[in-house]
Amino acid sequence: MTETVPSRVGVLGGGRMGAGIAHAFLLAGAYVVVVERDVAAAEAARERIEKSIDASIARGFDGSAPQLKQALTVATDQGAFGACRLVIEAVPESLELKLEALREIERQLPQDAVLASNTSSIPLGRLADALERPEQFIGLHFFNPVPASALVEIVVSEHTHSGLPDRARTWVEALGKTPITVADAPGFASSRLGVALALEAMRMVEQGVASAHDIDLAMELGYRHPTGPLRTTDIVGLDVRLGIAEQLERELGAGFAPPQILRDMVAEGKLGRKSGRGFYDWNDA
Repeated sequence: MTETVPSRVGVLGGGRMGAGIAHAFLLAGAYVVVVERDVAAAEAARERIEKSIDASIARGFDGSAPQLKQALTVATDQGAFGACRLVIEAVPESLELKLEALREIERQLPQDAVLASNTSSIPLGRLADALERPEQFIGLHFFNPVPASALVEIVVSEHTHSGLPDRARTWVEALGKTPITVADAPGFASSRLGVALALEAMRMVEQGVASAHDIDLAMELGYRHPTGPLRTTDIVGLDVRLGIAEQLERELGAGFAPPQILRDMVAEGKLGRKSGRGFYDWNDA
């Protein structure tokens, strides 16, 4: 495969999303640097990514697991990003956290390197305004789980250099995924539509219209969705959905107000697949 991703890619955050992004670029031939907040989190990120590599090899990916693992560096100092041509921020969906992270990453990068955010709902322009080189900043919204997802949403702010979206499309296609390009609007395309459907499905459960299982079946069999909105919410994480809904409520109004059932489940620790329980029981999955 001709290398069309940057030769050295950084990812800030080695959780489920960050690890998936790192995995995708490793398989596409990049040298990848992942930075986490401390040694324990860094080692957990390494283990997560190496398991993904092993799983890809087991599924038939034509590559060498030892070689792919050698192309991975995990660190706790953002100075490790110094030689990267592209760094993707993949920290939790908090405006303050992302602003702090992006400013610090930018200080480490060469002038012509590209900085990207994996934000799913925060307006890109709000993040770009805090940067010294906003023209080198773009949104690359990956989907969970990254290895199985075919889509990446490229988000373009008014500051983004005109040639950068085409470069980003080339990178996404080199990952074996399909890019869509959207303007910088609240929730972009995917989060706005996906969250709207999921919130209405939650309200239906709350009102006793139907069970979560039957609501999902209605969308899977009636509208050919591969996964219903409530099972998808469990996979994404109820806490993640709540954060996005709160952001969209601030930007777009009461139509995106999180229903009480979502707030209650998050407060009870029912976060979906990652906690073992959400709208479904995942403990035996």
